[in-house]
Amino acid sequence: MNIYDVIKKPLVTEKSTIAKDTNNVVAFVVDRNANKIEIKTAAEKLFNVRVDSVRTSTVAGKLKRSGKTIGKRSNWKKAYVTLQEGSNIDFFEI
Repeated sequence: MNIYDVIKKPLVTEKSTIAKDTNNVVAFVVDRNANKIEIKTAAEKLFNVRVDSVRTSTVAGKLKRSGKTIGKRSNWKKAYVTLQEGSNIDFFEI
């Protein structure tokens, strides 16, 4: 799998921003078939950082309704990447 296919986008929420500031943990939306080793190597090559650990979680898609029709959003996977001391990823550089 290509490293650009593994990490889809950063997950910028209130919870992930607090984790980044306090514990040096960055959250990403990743491919559902990617494993922890692929996520670690992709993050290290894309952002030139040293990764300490990776935790993953599969998020179930919600059921949504529009009138009579009931649909389901896709399942997706997120990864919490813990960076080593001295490493930093800043998505909103000025």
